[in-house]
Amino acid sequence: MSFPLLTATAALPALGAIATAAVPAARRTAAKWLALLVSLATLALAAIVLVRFDPGGDRYQLTESRAWIADFGVRYELGVDGIGVALIALTALLIPFIILAGWHDADPLETKSSRWRPTQGFFALILAVEAMVIISFAATDVFLFYIFFEAMLIPMYFLIGGFGDRAHAGSDEKASAQRSYAAVKFLLYNLVGGLIMLAAVIGLYVVAGNFSLQEIAEARANGTLDMATSTERWLFLGFFFAFAVKAPLWPLHTWLPNAMGEATAPVAVLITAVVDKVGTFAMLRFCLGLFPEASKWATPVVLVLALISIIYGALLAVGQRDIKRLVAYASISHFGFIILGIFAMTSQGQSGATLYMVNHGISTAALMLVAGFLISRRGSRLIADYGGVQKVAPVLAGTFLIGGLATLSLPGLAPFVSEFLVLVGAFARYPVVGIIATIGIVLAALYTLVLYQRTMTGPVKPEVSAMPDLRVRELVVVAPLIALLIGLGVYPKPLTDLVNPAVKHTMSDVQQKDPKPDVEAAK
Repeated sequence: MSFPLLTATAALPALGAIATAAVPAARRTAAKWLALLVSLATLALAAIVLVRFDPGGDRYQLTESRAWIADFGVRYELGVDGIGVALIALTALLIPFIILAGWHDADPLETKSSRWRPTQGFFALILAVEAMVIISFAATDVFLFYIFFEAMLIPMYFLIGGFGDRAHAGSDEKASAQRSYAAVKFLLYNLVGGLIMLAAVIGLYVVAGNFSLQEIAEARANGTLDMATSTERWLFLGFFFAFAVKAPLWPLHTWLPNAMGEATAPVAVLITAVVDKVGTFAMLRFCLGLFPEASKWATPVVLVLALISIIYGALLAVGQRDIKRLVAYASISHFGFIILGIFAMTSQGQSGATLYMVNHGISTAALMLVAGFLISRRGSRLIADYGGVQKVAPVLAGTFLIGGLATLSLPGLAPFVSEFLVLVGAFARYPVVGIIATIGIVLAALYTLVLYQRTMTGPVKPEVSAMPDLRVRELVVVAPLIALLIGLGVYPKPLTDLVNPAVKHTMSDVQQKDPKPDVEAAK
């Protein structure tokens, strides 16, 4: 029996979460270091997964299969394709930076809310989320995926509701109420989506007789599973609704600005750069893989919703006065691009969407973490409370600018490649959709540059005149992310080589080929 590498990669942070939570209350620093070391060890295992994966090999590799609930056809089945490997690597990469950035976020406060800040619990919950996300990216049994898709809501609820942004420290009762509201809204939205998906999962079992993604795909390919059109469409809608909530896609997005606004900056990164990627990943793996005809049937409506997300999210970002809510609405716009690429049904669009998941995770982490360092110094999330920061903290301002430029997909930075591919893929099949989507690029430049102008340039406000620049720990967090943004922007080939074979399999699932260029029209 080969070593269960995928299980080990997910089990390590799970065991680390238990060990971190068990550290005595008085030894907060030991708990932090333990969590960091576990996250680095998980990153090492994820690197081994990445190295052992052969992009030119079988579709699903490093597979594991064990009997679990045999009477109901449920198995513990894991396996990764190029898309899953890329997102596992992204998750394992970001968690150490999230832990380092939140090093002091759970330290006790001299307020009534200090009981909500057990340091050990904060870092244990982060590791628990990491374990569940990794299993979600590797699960090839639909029921196994569903369990961890839902289970990750529990630690996320406590991270949002129990560990709020300290910019609210002066208004403890109001801050606690806002955190509770954001956490409950996050939980309710995602639970409703999950319950609808559960009905669809049960329906899939009734139709297919098992939960194995590979067996169902093979049965459909050889004709032994004939799913009625109406049944397939209803099942697709059940899955898609849950993933659209998680993604988040308009109009199911409203939980995200509240959650990101009230959470600490590292937890906000965990939400949008890690957890939300499970939704878009699942659209590729489960919606298109299990329900190809229904996916094509729903494409026109999904493309419209994606366009609304792109424009609506960007417009609301332009009008925001709160830094973190601005980044949240910008993320809604970016997720619109990802979903547009997935449902454009072209290889360029789906490759771009996969790259976008990775690059958005890195760019949002860079921007939001630097924003968190900025907010922790000033004690305010309001854009109007800043001005002239680049004169007193030039390194902080410079990294904030690079993170912002990555958010607007500046050429030379990683998100440009993915956004370009999404637009090319969309335009190849749906020219009008591709043209409208470019409005999001213009709006992204507007909200990013206005944010930088209002916070970093102009006269130095008295409240920021003594603001310190980035410290060593903060530079250790930001510098690698900036390097990745530049490196993948200049040379994205390793990432495209990894995901393109998986995209070809997905295109084969939906029986789609790239449209041929209209040479005559070009003349």
